[in-house]
Amino acid sequence: MREGDGEANICYYCLHELHILPHEFFALPRKERAFVIAAIDERVEHEKQKAKELERKNRRGGRKGRKH
Repeated sequence: MREGDGEANICYYCLHELHILPHEFFALPRKERAFVIAAIDERVEHEKQKAKELERKNRRGGRKGRKH
């Protein structure tokens, strides 16, 4: 997700990835909203790490070539 308004990013993620409308998200009890936000943060961080790992592998493979 891009940086910016945190609530807007969370609502965007909920809508597109979890199929939860913003009003449904905000209707959740406070602790459930906090859990959803924490879970989204974990998933986004995991996806960033995966992307970095793939980028490193692609760079390494591009220079040395592949061994068969």
